[in-house]
Amino acid sequence: MRIGELAAAVGVTTRAVRHYHHLGLLPEPERRANGYRDYTLRHAVVLARVRRLTELGLGLAEVRDVLADDAGKDLAEVLTELDEDLARQEEAIRERRARLRTLLESEGGLVAEGPVSTELAALFREVGDVTDSPTAAKDRELLALIETAAPPEERQRMMGLLSEVVGAPGGVERALTVYGLLDALADVGPDDPRVEEAAQALAACMPAELVTEGEGIDASDSFLRAVYADFAPAQAEAIRRTLRIVAGGRS
Repeated sequence: MRIGELAAAVGVTTRAVRHYHHLGLLPEPERRANGYRDYTLRHAVVLARVRRLTELGLGLAEVRDVLADDAGKDLAEVLTELDEDLARQEEAIRERRARLRTLLESEGGLVAEGPVSTELAALFREVGDVTDSPTAAKDRELLALIETAAPPEERQRMMGLLSEVVGAPGGVERALTVYGLLDALADVGPDDPRVEEAAQALAACMPAELVTEGEGIDASDSFLRAVYADFAPAQAEAIRRTLRIVAGGRS
């Protein structure tokens, strides 16, 4: 058989046949006088087995182990490992679907910044529509980032503190006021007197437990450097002053 005839007989492409030759999965046949490969029924049998094994989900390296005479693992062992791996994938898919159902069925529906946790989504909904505030949009992106990166215990602690701030009497109104003060700093210099006003207002809203005293307040912290760089200079200065105030010291 020619390579095209072999591929058609087994239901694969000629490109796949050449790739299996390259990987050593399919032995090279003898060549005719004209240089063309001359495939036998034995090649078709091996190629069909390669196809069946890959359709089960085995990687080509695993297929090579199964086909090799000196394979370290027999077919039963390889298939058992594959079955265990598929079971792990199945469990992971069930967990993902459960999280998706929680998001889809959560009260109030999804938020624009999602997917985020149900706790953070509830916090965003409580504050309400802030689409007209660039600072609020950045704040929500930052909270989603921190929530994603934080360990579960820290995430739960942070959500609890923020929920207390927003849920306190007048909490939402104070948050919206702070967003407005920071928005107003977008086109002014860091020495503008409104910087201090915004810092004081933001500090009044920020739980002290969210700020680590000492290190991590100024630009020596790489994460904070990235945060400051994402805001206008006056806004970054207001945030910097806020952290100093909350941590217990003024510059």
